[in-house]
Amino acid sequence: MSRTYFTPLPLADARHLPKWRQPKTLLFVMAAAMPVAFATWSALLNNFVIEVAQFNGSDIGWLHTVREIPGFLAIGVIAILMFMREQVLGLSSLILLGVATALTGFFPSLGGILTVTMLSSIGFHYYETVNQSLQLQWLTKEEAPRFLGKLLATGSAATLVAYGIIMLTWKTFALSYTTVYLVAGGITAAVALFAMFAYPQFEAPNPQLKKFIMRRRYWLYYLLQFMAGARRQIFTVFAGFMMVERFGFDVHEVTGLFLINLVANMVFAPFIGRMVARFGEQKALIIEYTGLVCVFMAYGGIYMFGWGVVLASILYVIDHLFFAMALAIKTYFQKIADPQDIAPTAAVAFTINHIAAVFLPAALGYLWLQSPGAVFILASGMAFTSLCLALLIPRHPEKGNETRLSRLVAAVAE
Repeated sequence: MSRTYFTPLPLADARHLPKWRQPKTLLFVMAAAMPVAFATWSALLNNFVIEVAQFNGSDIGWLHTVREIPGFLAIGVIAILMFMREQVLGLSSLILLGVATALTGFFPSLGGILTVTMLSSIGFHYYETVNQSLQLQWLTKEEAPRFLGKLLATGSAATLVAYGIIMLTWKTFALSYTTVYLVAGGITAAVALFAMFAYPQFEAPNPQLKKFIMRRRYWLYYLLQFMAGARRQIFTVFAGFMMVERFGFDVHEVTGLFLINLVANMVFAPFIGRMVARFGEQKALIIEYTGLVCVFMAYGGIYMFGWGVVLASILYVIDHLFFAMALAIKTYFQKIADPQDIAPTAAVAFTINHIAAVFLPAALGYLWLQSPGAVFILASGMAFTSLCLALLIPRHPEKGNETRLSRLVAAVAE
């Protein structure tokens, strides 16, 4: 085994490696590997729990609450990083995600599904926490928006292949949930295991603090993360559930809708990255949140006024596309952060992002039983709150100019 695997390789020296072993390539490999397991799990989930486990709206709410608990506990990454390098933790988490996804079909009961969901969620959320940190450490501020857009497109392309295979083979070969979960999870675990040993351990130029930190000047970033996590639950939990429960979508139909989302993301994600780089984070987020207000209001109209499946499908695609603009929150933080704060703040932000996720799905699951439309109207209010927060982002955010109020507060203090 090569010495570079055990000895950290400075990021500046990585440019001498073959291109396939460089840090940016590893980011692409991880971006492609993760969605194979997670997106397959998501695509089959609603049909799996309704057809096999006989879930209702309350059950699905509890499932997503359990799924989000590890996200709320992502702050534990800081403690693990005292003993393990970020790159190793990220790939180990990716392996756990793959293995747990592979086992999902073997436990078709409420208790079994909740257990494997908890394990896969630990892998997913710890991977995402570390992956976000590595992206912001390994990319310059100038290249980050465009590169993050390319990573989104890569993840969409990998998921597109997985969904395409499901669509073409699900009915043709009468596949079972157990088989599909086993294959998809196994692929993710195998790719992560390969990457664990094929790449050196890269060392970023700024050593990361390995302790809990919350800085007052990051307050707007924290609030944006909190609201993003709250409104994301509406889409993740209930938008897809609506397509199955109200309109009777089968597995191949849900997967087809996801495929449209992926093609849209592959086309528009790089464009979104360029847009953020050119026009700034504030304008991108204003467009996202304004669009989400309209989309969630229209979702509510589907239940209140009986609007049909075509509109619901169009809204689902638009909804998914708007969420790609959330990369602007990452680049906003990169511009205002001290370089050594990225890893611990990523863990703190992930926990903040999941505060609402712990209780919101279960609580809204009960509201769903009474009035599905009210759930989406509430989501539009969350999107409007995020819009108000986005207005506080300056055109050129940086340390000392984190919000439009920063210089005013500094002037008053003087």
